[in-house]
Formats: sequence, C-alpha cells, structure tokens
Amino acid sequence: MPRINFIHPPEFKKWSRDRKIENAPLPSKVAIHILQHSGAAAEPVVNIGDRVKTGSLLASLKGFISSNIHSSISGHVVKIEDVPHPVFGRHRAIIIESDGRDEKIFPEVNRENSLSLKREELLDIIKDAGIVGLGGAMFPTHVKLMPPPQKKIDTYIVNGAECEPFLSCDHASMLEKANELILGIDLVANILGVKNVMIGIEENKLDAIELITAMVNRLNQRMLKFKIVGLKTRYPQGGEKQLIKTLLDREVPSGGLPMDVGCIVNNVQTVISIYEAVYVRKPLFERVITVSGNLLKEPRNLRVRIGTYIREILEYCGVKEAPYKIIMGGPMTGVAQYTLDVPVIKGTSGIIVLDNSFKIDKEMDCIRCGRCIEACPMGLMPCMLGLTAKKGRFDMAISYSPLDCIECGACSYVCPAKIPLTQYIKLAKMKLAKKNI
Repeated sequence: MPRINFIHPPEFKKWSRDRKIENAPLPSKVAIHILQHSGAAAEPVVNIGDRVKTGSLLASLKGFISSNIHSSISGHVVKIEDVPHPVFGRHRAIIIESDGRDEKIFPEVNRENSLSLKREELLDIIKDAGIVGLGGAMFPTHVKLMPPPQKKIDTYIVNGAECEPFLSCDHASMLEKANELILGIDLVANILGVKNVMIGIEENKLDAIELITAMVNRLNQRMLKFKIVGLKTRYPQGGEKQLIKTLLDREVPSGGLPMDVGCIVNNVQTVISIYEAVYVRKPLFERVITVSGNLLKEPRNLRVRIGTYIREILEYCGVKEAPYKIIMGGPMTGVAQYTLDVPVIKGTSGIIVLDNSFKIDKEMDCIRCGRCIEACPMGLMPCMLGLTAKKGRFDMAISYSPLDCIECGACSYVCPAKIPLTQYIKLAKMKLAKKNI
C-alpha cells in the first residue's frame, strides 16, 4: 500500500532549470523502435527503400494495449533491424536516413472544431497520433482514457511534480506551453466527463505554479473546478500512487490502478501532446528532454526528434571528458547506457552525463538497518526482496510483493551497504513475469 514515505536527494537542477527549450538539430539518421510503449510492439507498415515524411505512420498498433509509431524526419527507410534499445537491450527498429527537408505529412493548421469534438473522436485522434505517457511509463494514452464503465472517475490529476533529480524538461514545458497545457486538460476532462481537475507541482517551481494559476483563470472554457497544489519538494512525490495519496488521500490497492480510486493521472508533456494532436494534427514524433550532468559544457532542455542517437545530442551539447556513466532518464529511475548508438524513445525524459564523483561504492553485506523499509513509499521490504533475488529464490520473492514496487530507487539510495536493491527487485519482477506468476 502506498504511504507517505519520502527521501530528499540533492536536486541537481541548477544546470538546466533556467534554460529555455531549444530545438535540437535535425538528426542525419534516426532509429525508431517499434516498441516504445507498454504492451505489444507495433507492426511495421513500411519497407526498406520507402520514402517517408515527418509524421508518416511507420508501424501500426497491434492489439488493445499498443501504440502507433511515426517518422520523426523525412527521408528513406534504409534498414529494419535489431539495434540497441535504451530499456530492453536490443530491439527491432526502423532506420531512416534524412533528406534534410523535414517535409511534413500533417497540415500544421488548427482544427476548427476542436472544442466540439465528441469523446470517441478525441480518443481516435489520440490513438492515431501514437500518444503514450511521457512521464516514463509509456502506457498508451487512448487506453488509459477509456476506463471500464464500472470505474467511476471523478477527478483528473495532472502531474507536474518532476521530483527526479537533474530533470527540468516538464518545468520548462509548463512555463513555455502553459496555454497548450490548459487547453489539453480541457480536452481530457471532456473525454473523462469530469469537472474536478487537480494539478500537482512541486514548490521548487513557484514560477510554474503562478503561471498555471493565471492561465487557468484566463482559459478555463468549460468552467472546470481547478485546484493547483504546491507540493513539498521531496522524492518520489511524482509517483502516480504517491501523488494520489498526497492530493486526494486515497490509496490505490495492491495490484490496482488509479481508476480503482476514481481518478486518472497524466504527465504534463502527455497533456501538451494531446493538445498538439487535437488542435494542430501533430503525431507524437518529438518530445522535450533535459540533457544535464556535471560533464556537459552546455546543459539544455531540448526538443528532440524520436529516434535521434544520443551521440548526436551529446555532440551538440558538448562533453568535457570521457564520462563515467550516461543515464537515459533521471538518476533514480533511469537506465545506464552501454553505447552512444542508442536512440531517444518516447519515454526518454533526460540524458544525464556524470563523472566518477558519482561512482557507487562496492556492494557490501546487508546490516539489517531497516532504512530501505523506512524509505519505501509502497511499504515493502526491499532488503528481503533483494536477498531472495540475489540468491535466485524467486519462489520466495513473490511473498514480499515485488510487483507492487514502483522502481523509484529510494531503497538503493538510502542503503548504507550500497546494495543495488532496485536492480535486484527488477530482476525478480522479470523472472516472475517469465514464469507467469
């Protein structure tokens, strides 16, 4: 069960928090994975040699929980093959070489009747645009916005917490796209048929809180009941279940979803993407990420095309010396990369470049201090989960509820023995999923 347990890691946001969003240079080549969402991989609808435009459909969703994939540049499909994936090691991707024209297939003109569209029409637009959760989970948004009839939704929550250290892309998006955010919220509230909207933003983003409040007062066209909440700056405040507990004092049950307690949660960039799909007919082929770390010459918040190799991004920002570690995502929940030839996917929120001052000490034996239990926001026993996974006793691990773990990394962060508890728990979850337990 979620509980109000938090930690306070250093923010490390100073390098990028005041940086305006820039457009990254158009990549010379992209590798666009057919699996960059929860559920089934999309099915390619293009062949080697085909010419595509920016926004062209490359792969069609397959099954109920899946998502469309679109081209992020114009050019020619040169390969369809397995390449490095930032999360799954290697996976199938569509390789496109740019023609340098960035010729778009969508009209880039406002849809005249956006506010009068019916629920089913809005859901079709979101599905066709390939929108997924941009906070990291990558769950197909059109599915999330279709709760079963028996799940009565009374509140829509927009997650602007951005509690992960280093990252500031959501903060920058709220400041520069506040208008689009409020109009996107209006659309989703219409889909869900709710009037109550809550926006949670951590108090280290007071400028965003003030701006969003002013924008709500100006643009609230459907007279929704908005509540903008300044959240205490702590981690993992932005976790979906923790945010619901903080804002509504409702607990999502073990194995349950936010819809089980009457609410739906979306990340701010997801909502902005919904606005872009509905109002300007734009598929999801780019997103804002933070490129930061103590080895970067120019930390930035960048609007990056999906499929851009991190090598090109780091060349643009400049790296002072050979890095100790490169993480895609934030340092608490992100994944360390073994190659620069890995592309940005829809769920990539950041690229963090670190020197060896961030090196983790060698793992030691557990001293049974209980700090991981105190830090766990889900009330689990990470030390026991880690031990059972380390010993390969996955049959015992199931009794400690590993599937309730939200992989926030808090347990690993507080462990004085430097045990990579989150990684062990991830291993346990993977093994149990393969055994279908």
